[in-house]
Amino acid sequence: MNHDLLNKLSAVTDEEKKILAGEARIDRSIYMDGTRDVISGDKLLPSGRIITIRPHTRFVAFPEHIHDYVEMVYMCSGETRHVINGNELILHEGELLMLGQHARQSIAPAGEDDVAVNFIVRPAFFSGTLPFLGEEETPLRSFVTSCLTGQNETGYLLFRVAGVLPVQNLIENLLYTLTEQVPNRRGILQSTMGLLFAQLLNHTDTLQFETPEQGAVVTVLRYIEERYADGSLGEIAERLHYELPYLSRLIRKGTGKNYTELLQEKRLSQAAWLLRNTDRKVDEISLSVGYENVSYFHRLFAARFGQSPKKYRDCK
Repeated sequence: MNHDLLNKLSAVTDEEKKILAGEARIDRSIYMDGTRDVISGDKLLPSGRIITIRPHTRFVAFPEHIHDYVEMVYMCSGETRHVINGNELILHEGELLMLGQHARQSIAPAGEDDVAVNFIVRPAFFSGTLPFLGEEETPLRSFVTSCLTGQNETGYLLFRVAGVLPVQNLIENLLYTLTEQVPNRRGILQSTMGLLFAQLLNHTDTLQFETPEQGAVVTVLRYIEERYADGSLGEIAERLHYELPYLSRLIRKGTGKNYTELLQEKRLSQAAWLLRNTDRKVDEISLSVGYENVSYFHRLFAARFGQSPKKYRDCK
């Protein structure tokens, strides 16, 4: 990270000075209303803003809490220890933790060199980021973006991305834009966040999950991305060492859909992309995405997009 930016983010705050002077706990009035253990976006976000950053308060334990916004925690240097929904984890330098509004977390005291930054984001902010993920809507993209934007009850996603240079560059760009008086700040933030999400989708292999079951669901979704034309639920169940009925229940619970529905979504989404971006014949596209019966492909495509593959291509 840029040395000047890190120095700015690691400066001891007025709150931390009070803690170092003997204050034994956080000042709840900064974060919460009354006795509720809910950190309020209204307290932390300047009027009219839907995204900001706040360096994590060091030198004191942060008690268990939830928040009424989506939080992203980036570890600039050192490490922090968290308990989230009963799971202990360590966030290391260069890693990114995303917390949904349903996550209950507490944080152990951090030292002076343990510099973490909290991105405080209202869900409305993300409406401007999703177009940067491209046109193709896939099951993996839907699942991960719903987690990232707080639209489901997943507690957290931990990306072990310290060695992924594009992710590091994009997060540093976000931090710079939020700490400096940059023209067109909101547009830059939304486009940069969109690019960050796109990179994170490319690096779901770095994810550490709240539960093994959640990890299994994402493994299935990655499998569909790669093997949509010829893969099978039986094959991925065998690879994961799960009984097929049990894996089917996990998929339904994690996504609200069964394996066949997810596979069909990916196949048709890929077919639509090929129709828009190539000159391949419709029957060739049907075979390439896994449908040997071209008439059946036509029926599925029309049901999904409201028109035949040919009309869809002509309207592109």
